[in-house]
Amino acid sequence: ATQGAGRAHAPLRSQSRQRRGASFSGLAPAVTFCLMAAPGKVAAFHLPPLPTIGEIIKLFNLKAQKQLSQNFLLDLRLTDKIVKQAGKLKNAHVCEVGPGPGGITRSILSAGVEKLLLIEKDPRFIPGLQMLSEAAPGKVHIVHGDILTYKMDKAFPKYLQKDWEDDPPDIHIIGNLPFSVSTPLIIKWLENVSKKDGPFIYGRTQMTLTFQKEVAERLTANPGSKQRSRLSIMSQHLCTVENCFIIPGQAFVPKPEVDVGVVHFTPLVQPKIQQPFELVEKVVRSVFQFRRKYCFRGVETLFPEAGRLKRTEQLMMTANVDPTLRPFQLSMSQFRNLCNVYRKMCDEDPGLFVYNYREELRQKRRRRDSLESTSQPKRTEEENQL
Repeated sequence: ATQGAGRAHAPLRSQSRQRRGASFSGLAPAVTFCLMAAPGKVAAFHLPPLPTIGEIIKLFNLKAQKQLSQNFLLDLRLTDKIVKQAGKLKNAHVCEVGPGPGGITRSILSAGVEKLLLIEKDPRFIPGLQMLSEAAPGKVHIVHGDILTYKMDKAFPKYLQKDWEDDPPDIHIIGNLPFSVSTPLIIKWLENVSKKDGPFIYGRTQMTLTFQKEVAERLTANPGSKQRSRLSIMSQHLCTVENCFIIPGQAFVPKPEVDVGVVHFTPLVQPKIQQPFELVEKVVRSVFQFRRKYCFRGVETLFPEAGRLKRTEQLMMTANVDPTLRPFQLSMSQFRNLCNVYRKMCDEDPGLFVYNYREELRQKRRRRDSLESTSQPKRTEEENQL
């Protein structure tokens, strides 16, 4: 990884100077040298000589925190490969999520981006990222914040905005996501895709993200696959989802217990299920609630106990879905039919959509526990009187 950092990011003359002992304070001349070009030609950007990612980690005493599911990727050949999956980044605007010590960051800058927005929650990584920012003057903007709450609808210039029906804008989201945040974050972004807000207010912004191998397989699973899940339907009905390649766990420091998948998302012009995000998610979540049982069992949870069986049969029959299929066997068109019919039923009964199966179960338990707690003292009191 250390050798790869030098090969990938330092011009030959600059490498020679670094080997001869040039100090890090010589960054400015190196940048000037790298940006020089023949008259009439656009200069290609190259990062000046920098400490390797391993040296950055040692320099700032950066240790991966297990509770934040942090894992560092040091091999710059792999970070280059991740960035390549994003497509053409020349003069593009990129947001990197959780850059950490900056391995993928270097690969993004080397791809010739116009601007790079870094959103990092852990303050320990900020000094190392600032070093990269100084090495790429005017290109990097660092935000110390949480991507789950950061407002991305104003993160990029307005002139980049495109109509939804047009080609994707020159905006990309790239990130080696911590395992603990990857699933809630992609669900949040999928909702943004559905509503065309957040980072998708600019158009069909593309995303290239890492997930646990199992989650990556769920995102791209086809009907009949054991990995088919709620994530499969929610992502594939809104985006073209591609499982690009797998990174073995030993490539990370510290080594995670699982391998990592790189997944690329391109929002579709038209979603495959044209219903509100909340309705689609409710139907899909209910169906997969009992993934090992017949799909009929999960669909039941969409309806209150009173009249549940009759309304479930009505939904399944009208949607033309075999009630004895398992949830992972249902096709996208069958989920679309279920959502469309359920929407009509909600329109006829406005209180139906707010019904919550789990809340009904909780209330039943409370009533039962209340009856038990009130009856027990009465028996004790009677016994005391006797």
